[in-house]
Amino acid sequence: MNTNAPQPGLEYAGFWIRFWAFIVDSILVAIIVEPIVASIYKGSQNVADPMSVDMANLILDSFKPQGGLDVLFSWVLPAIAIVLFWVYRAATPGKMLLRAKILDAETGQPPSVPQCIGRYLGYYVSIFTLFLGFLWIAFDPRKQGFHDKLAGTVVVRTPRKTFTPTQPPNRTT
Repeated sequence: MNTNAPQPGLEYAGFWIRFWAFIVDSILVAIIVEPIVASIYKGSQNVADPMSVDMANLILDSFKPQGGLDVLFSWVLPAIAIVLFWVYRAATPGKMLLRAKILDAETGQPPSVPQCIGRYLGYYVSIFTLFLGFLWIAFDPRKQGFHDKLAGTVVVRTPRKTFTPTQPPNRTT
C-alpha cells in the first residue's frame, strides 16, 4: 500500500484548519500560563524606556527562560497537557473546536502514547527546519507535517453531527 496516497473516505485537515487550531490552543495556553508566570516574577524585571528598547533583543529575550518555574509553567506543563489531550481525546481543544482529530496513519485508530510523544518531539524538527515541517502540510497529499510523518499520524476532519429527529416515545395515557 502506498502510505503517501490519500485514503478514501478520509478528509485530511489542511494547513489553515490546523493553523487556526494552533492559534486557539496558543491563546488558551497563554490565558492559563501567563498570569502564573507573571505572578512568579512580579517585580523582578526592570521596565525599560520604550523609546530606547532594542526590539530584536526584546523579542529574543522573550524566548529565554527566566528560571526553573518559568521552564516548568511555560514549557514542561503545556507539553504534558498537549500530549495528554492527544492520548485521551486525539485532539487539543483547538482541534476539537475545528472538528479535527489525530489518528494513526496506518490503522485509523487514535495514536498510541509513544506516537503522541514522538509527534510532540517532531514539532521541534518541524520548527528547526525553519518551519518547513509545518508548511509541508499544505503540499502533502495526506496533509502531513514532518512531525506527522515521523510519528506515523494524520489529522482528519470529523463529520458534522447532524440533527436527526427521533420518533417520540410511545406514551400511553
